[in-house]
Amino acid sequence: MVKNTGRPGYLQIADDLRAQIRGGSLAPGTPLPSTAQLAERYDASLSVVKMAVGILRNEGLVIGQQGKGVFVSDPGETSPAGDVAGEVAELRSVVQGLAVRLARVEEQLATSTKPRSGRSSR
Repeated sequence: MVKNTGRPGYLQIADDLRAQIRGGSLAPGTPLPSTAQLAERYDASLSVVKMAVGILRNEGLVIGQQGKGVFVSDPGETSPAGDVAGEVAELRSVVQGLAVRLARVEEQLATSTKPRSGRSSR
């Protein structure tokens, strides 16, 4: 049940489900109860439960299967969080390369726009 602690309900639900997953009471491959069942269990709205499950999904602790439900992830499988980390590393590398290229272009522009000696600017 969500308590009036000042901490948002969806975080309380996510914390409880996370503890169950890490504690082993929700083993890998185990389906989570439906959104409606979780809403009833925690005395919360469907949207609050969906936000809690979304957090766990982003953390890679659960995975949704269209038309089947949401299941506890197997820690040995590649999680969405791992994919995101790889994508961030790749993006960081691309941005660094672009920064180097941009610095070269700016340097070329700076040298090509300097007034040449002996010419007057009218």
